Amino acid sequence: PWWVVGIFQLTKKPFLSERTGRGRTLELLRKNAANGLSVANLVAGLCSILCSLNRQYHHSCWLLLVGFLLDLADGAVARRLNACSALGAKLDDFADFTTFGLGTALLLQPQGILDGLLTMAYVLAVFSRLCFFSSGIPFTYRGLPCPYASALLAGGFLLSGGSVALLRLAACAMIFCMVDQGFYPHDKVLESQRWKKVVYAGGVLAVLLLPPPAAALYCVAWSMSYILFPFAVWSCKA
Repeated sequence: PWWVVGIFQLTKKPFLSERTGRGRTLELLRKNAANGLSVANLVAGLCSILCSLNRQYHHSCWLLLVGFLLDLADGAVARRLNACSALGAKLDDFADFTTFGLGTALLLQPQGILDGLLTMAYVLAVFSRLCFFSSGIPFTYRGLPCPYASALLAGGFLLSGGSVALLRLAACAMIFCMVDQGFYPHDKVLESQRWKKVVYAGGVLAVLLLPPPAAALYCVAWSMSYILFPFAVWSCKA
């Protein structure tokens, strides 16, 4: 009867609208999951800057290590969910510059002209690295990726007990590695061999659960292996 069909259609509409709304929400989450990680990286960088301005450098280092882990994840999530976009790329670069450029440079604690010049040189090295990272070779970067330089400096600062002199020497070496345009692999930690995923999971557990010296040692060893043995260890084929 016609009235049965009418009742069926009336009861069907709320379910369809609910299903459509749920689908739109899931699609929105899919498209913006990687952007959310980039924003979290940006927030970590801003908090790190605030901590440095308040001379809470140990907290700043911890936030930089958190940003390091977030940065390695956002690209993998975007590719996994097929959600790469121009907006995501710009947001990632801005977050990287804030966290690994400005946030890391403030660890150098500039007190005079020479210290200020070194700090500016580090920021400009990160800026140039982000602008000219493409090598034209698949899965290869030109210049040391700034997250690894930041993780090395932050971890080294914690391990050395806050030695600014040692940090400045390490910063000079990182500046050279970023601007000399040497080749480094796109390691794709979360999209490669299982042992690399284990390394990343170990980094998350170390930063979140272990004492600061242990977490710093883990991140320094991880960064040094990438800086010193990029293709032997971290190549996509390794």
